[in-house]
Amino acid sequence: MNRVELNFLGLVTVQAVHSVEEYVGRLYAVFPPARFVSGLFSQDLQRGFLIFNVGLVAFGMWCFLWPLRRHWSSASALAWLWVGIELVNGVGHPLWSLTQRAYTPGVATAPLLLVLALMLARQLRAGGAQAAPA
Repeated sequence: MNRVELNFLGLVTVQAVHSVEEYVGRLYAVFPPARFVSGLFSQDLQRGFLIFNVGLVAFGMWCFLWPLRRHWSSASALAWLWVGIELVNGVGHPLWSLTQRAYTPGVATAPLLLVLALMLARQLRAGGAQAAPA
């Protein structure tokens, strides 16, 4: 497994932990965008949030197991998509907590997502997701 693949797997794993933190903190009940997205999947916001986040992590694992591990031509674009998602999480949660002047669901794991996303971006710029396994 090369460094891009390892970092990507770490990013998806931390996203799973992040999703649990958000779920336990009831993000879907206190953050309007999460409420909206959850409502797209179910009238029961808790269930919709769970469906969305399980799907997100499953998509991340699919990206890892097929496009990245098999060096598909789409691997780099998908990895950059994840960088974008996690940069939003990594910056957005702390900013939200600062504006609330309190803990908000997801802020504890957001800095790790930010660091991993920045590392992945650096690795992608240096060698791309299609690099031969190291």
